[in-house]
Amino acid sequence: MKRARGKSHCAVNFALETIGDPWSLLIVRDIALDGKHTFTEFLVSTEKISSNILTDRLAQLERDGILAKNPAESDRRVMYYTLTQKGIDLLPALLALSAWSFLHDPLTDASPEFAEAYFRDPVAVAAAVQAIAASGEAVFGGDGSVHPSIPKQ
Repeated sequence: MKRARGKSHCAVNFALETIGDPWSLLIVRDIALDGKHTFTEFLVSTEKISSNILTDRLAQLERDGILAKNPAESDRRVMYYTLTQKGIDLLPALLALSAWSFLHDPLTDASPEFAEAYFRDPVAVAAAVQAIAASGEAVFGGDGSVHPSIPKQ
């Protein structure tokens, strides 16, 4: 039996009910950091989400106002997912989780340049990542490099 949403008005509970499953933040990550936007692109992510779970998560994130879905310009049959402002507002939390992982996961594949920039000035990096995502670009380009607008000093 699926639990009811809105068990309490606790801020942590609200966040977990919205994005607390194992896949939602990975979809947000794929859009903002890796520039993925279509069902097929999400499906081939490293974590190997199953198609039925991906369908469910995309629909839930759209219902919750985290994602917007529109037909792709190149092929109107393909749906193109983007972050809404509500989704962009999640990015500082995603970055904080990434920084925590960088400190505690010895096998992380996180970019050392990105981690160094984040630890030096998390507010500036979060603002830059949000601005990049709002423009529709991805933070990491080819070869996993840090986007030029992420502070590197």
